[in-house]
Amino acid sequence: MPKTTPSTTDASDGERRRAHGRRGDDARSVWRSPGMPALLATTALGFAGYAVLLPVAPLWAVEGGVDAAGAGLVTGIFMFCTVLGQLFVPAALHRFGWGAVLVVGLTLLGAPSLLHLVSAELLPVLAIAAVRGAGFAVLTVAGSSAVAELVEPARRGRAIGAFGLAIAGPQLVLLPMAPLVAEIVGYWAVFLAGALPLIAIIPAVRLARHLHASHHDPGAPEHAAAANRFGALRALAPPVGVLLGVTLAGGALLTFVPQLVDGAAVMAALVFVTATAAAARWLVGGLADRVGTHRLLWPFVLATVAGLLLVAWSVSPGAPTTPLLLAGAALVGLSYGALQNLTLGEAFAVVPRRDSVFASTVWNIGFDTGTGIGAVVVGALAAGLSFQVAFIAAAAIVLVTVPLALMRRPARPATPR
Repeated sequence: MPKTTPSTTDASDGERRRAHGRRGDDARSVWRSPGMPALLATTALGFAGYAVLLPVAPLWAVEGGVDAAGAGLVTGIFMFCTVLGQLFVPAALHRFGWGAVLVVGLTLLGAPSLLHLVSAELLPVLAIAAVRGAGFAVLTVAGSSAVAELVEPARRGRAIGAFGLAIAGPQLVLLPMAPLVAEIVGYWAVFLAGALPLIAIIPAVRLARHLHASHHDPGAPEHAAAANRFGALRALAPPVGVLLGVTLAGGALLTFVPQLVDGAAVMAALVFVTATAAAARWLVGGLADRVGTHRLLWPFVLATVAGLLLVAWSVSPGAPTTPLLLAGAALVGLSYGALQNLTLGEAFAVVPRRDSVFASTVWNIGFDTGTGIGAVVVGALAAGLSFQVAFIAAAAIVLVTVPLALMRRPARPATPR
């Protein structure tokens, strides 16, 4: 009698169950993928130093006697030097390696924080912002590039979501508390917390060892042909343009909320921005893996416009300031988080994998340019006219990016690892 064997149907069912189990494991294990824990720790500590000073460094300049335009200039110089530094990060990674570049960048971001105590005058504050911006350039480009290196495209939305939580988590806790701590405890406590990126050097060294051992030479010159770069820039223009608009809104709001309201309302508004941003960055990742990034862009652009208009309404005479500001902050925060995830995923999707560091650089330049422009433009308009006019103008700028969000891109197959 012949030996009995499992039926084809049973085998197919078993294979489907195993495949389903693998998909479930993939969803859970994105946090534990090799190199990801070190990346997330580096990112969280680095962005903690960034978050505490984002609203407080402009306030420190105000303590030194500047107006809203001068306060906006602090964020603007920080972001300008970040963007300038980002242009050199791919070449530095190629020449010196992940470890050396990360250590230098985190040192530049964290070490100058305590120097704020020397003076609240505008020029010293701007000089410190410039040095920290160069360090922040390294953290932003290297961090988002590492996501593309560590996780394959099929799970990239969830990986970007995890990376986004490592960015948004410190901002959720520290950014709303920083102005309050500066007021109650003293600015020295905030400036001490601004040195947290120095602790991030420990996991950064582990991350660098993993990246060097795994594969890939970042920013290799054979991938830097002018024709390739032009084509990549053309493909990256729509998602980065959308990103620039939403970060303009986020940068303006995070910089000037402490000047729109007082006391607990400041903390509440900043919590609304950072909490909704953190939730959106994580939750939109799984959705983007299922339905794609492109079709999710335009609704969040319109939500940004609506949020900015609510903020503008909140500062008009006779308006219920706090409720309107909180509602506007929540809408801007929702879009701020979601579009960071979606546009980064779209940036990685429209270029070959060999150009992931270049895509990360261009994306980060768009992010920080938008943040800097938002602080400078809104600050200048507020100083010359009013905060209401400034936020209406910001909403109009964001509205212009809707056609970029609707622009179709040709489908391209995923590049195998």
